[in-house]
Amino acid sequence: MKCGFVSILGRPNVGKSTLLNKIIGEKLAITSNVSGTTRNIINGIYNDKDSQIIFVDTPGIHKPKNELERVTNRMSYDNYEGADLILFMVDAKAGYGRGDQFILNRIKEDNIPIILLLNKVDLVSDKSKILDIIDKVKDEANFVDIIPISARKNIYDLINTIKKYLPDGEKIYEDDDLTNVSLKFMMSEYVREKLLLLTHDEIPHTVSCYCEEYTDTGKTVNIKVVIVVDRDNLKKIVIGKNGAMLKEVGILARRDMEHFLGKKVMLETYVKTLKDWRNSTKLLTELGFENEDN
Repeated sequence: MKCGFVSILGRPNVGKSTLLNKIIGEKLAITSNVSGTTRNIINGIYNDKDSQIIFVDTPGIHKPKNELERVTNRMSYDNYEGADLILFMVDAKAGYGRGDQFILNRIKEDNIPIILLLNKVDLVSDKSKILDIIDKVKDEANFVDIIPISARKNIYDLINTIKKYLPDGEKIYEDDDLTNVSLKFMMSEYVREKLLLLTHDEIPHTVSCYCEEYTDTGKTVNIKVVIVVDRDNLKKIVIGKNGAMLKEVGILARRDMEHFLGKKVMLETYVKTLKDWRNSTKLLTELGFENEDN
């Protein structure tokens, strides 16, 4: 039995979360064109008859411009060091740049086997560009393999290649485990993804969502998610004219929730500023209630 940890590393928006979702067959990690969408370490657990592979989806590593980005970079670095294998993903359409080189220089010193994944090759019309990238990068590290892929398409060959570099061992998780994150976290992330999708650059990626209620009644699941922004003007954008934006976010998020849970979802979303959120959670604590998302 092959069993091990595989860390997926790369710049923001190279397709790490898309690859994880494709491998696991479920939407565990949210995706968007907004840099910094993934802010947490998400494990996806792949099982078949002769292996268990724990994929670790990390926030995209890049030159930090603020404290949040410094923290997410540290999270990514901290969570690849115990891996059995690294998938270093490069966007073949965008090409290999200084950001990719920055990451590679950091990870190649740790003596962890590295597979170079050239993603989005289906979007590259001139295939010689892919060969140019391989020629440019192949001698930058001691890659155990170099694989052109499309994270949205068939990844069967990639799985078989990964298995070659994993140790023998017993399964760590049960066969029906999909991820290490809670259902409440996943539901809040579905809301954040739709918010980023619909607002584009109007809302910074620092916006946070917290699932305050998750109640499974059997036939339906009642979910309450609060969207936390840091300024009043952002609150107005999220709500939209006559509540139109918040309503659309809820409709799209609920579809993903119902698909994943296989049940009807009653979703309630509302918006608070960071100041209001802190005051309300402080009040809850003073009244003797615990808020696990605070």
